[in-house]
Order: sequence, then C-alpha cells, then structure tokens
Amino acid sequence: MTTLRHLAKVCKSKNAGPFEVTLDIMFGDRETYDRVLAAGVLDAALIARLYGVAESDVLFTPYAPALAFKATIPRRVSSGDIGDTDVYGAQQHAPLLDVDIPLG
Repeated sequence: MTTLRHLAKVCKSKNAGPFEVTLDIMFGDRETYDRVLAAGVLDAALIARLYGVAESDVLFTPYAPALAFKATIPRRVSSGDIGDTDVYGAQQHAPLLDVDIPLG
C-alpha cells in the first residue's frame, strides 16, 4: 500500500469556472497509471466522500491517453464570493494526497 502522493507525478486543482473545481491526477508512466486504475480506488464515490458532495455531482473521468484521472466537482462557495477561501481553487487537491492505493 502506498499513498497517491508517492505515485502521481502531478496532483492539482483549479477553477473550472466560478462554480466548479477540477482535480487532475497524472502519472509519469503507463505502468503506474494502469496499476492505479486496476486498484479501483480512484472513482466518483471516493471524490464524493473526500469533498463532501453527492456522488451524482462528481464528473469523474479516467483518461488513459494522458495517463490521468480528472474529476470536476461543485464548489461549496462560488469563486470570489464572501466566505471563499481559495479563489483560484488551487489548494483543493490536498485531500487526494493521502489516499491509500493498494498495489498488491
């Protein structure tokens, strides 16, 4: 078992407009991407649990040509609105870093 932070080459988040955030997880090689995909841990249900949103509100896409997974979720507070603590959505990837991935 290892954490996503040790497997992913890139793990980032960013605005996808004022009402959504996109999470990108990219791998440096096909073997690692395939092993993470086969583990079945990264999916819409995980994203929903980590970010406190309904699973039906998560757009989750494995994208093999880029060795990546992408998820888009609704923001709790619109970008720039009162109460927004991350106007660019750039710090929202942190919960993903400690996700355990079994690579047995």
